[in-house]
Amino acid sequence: QVQLVESGGGLVQAGGSLRLSCAASGRTFSTYAMGWFRQAPGKEREFVAAINWSGGTIYYLGSLKGRFTISRDNDKNTVYLQMNRLKPEDTAVYYCAAGMGANYYTSRNYNYWGQGTQVTVSS
Repeated sequence: QVQLVESGGGLVQAGGSLRLSCAASGRTFSTYAMGWFRQAPGKEREFVAAINWSGGTIYYLGSLKGRFTISRDNDKNTVYLQMNRLKPEDTAVYYCAAGMGANYYTSRNYNYWGQGTQVTVSS
């Protein structure tokens, strides 16, 4: 079992930055791939970024590459999402997830989910 708790969301003006954190419980964190997803009101949940167990493989939603950076610290059982040059369309609830598969882009790859953290970007 892995429990995930996101933090770091909030209200920010367009062009600003936020860093989301996702703290995981359990001693097996380093064996999981970690993903970030987001869901805006009225829209389906979409993939944002993912990182494999070692941090050596990283994927991004194409349109976010260059603005968002995913990283992990296995010693701290934490995965991060640095979000820069935020836009109003980035407004969503952001979720982190843990999984053992290799289909990083799909939510079905992930077995454990956090409760989400709200990110609101004002124009």
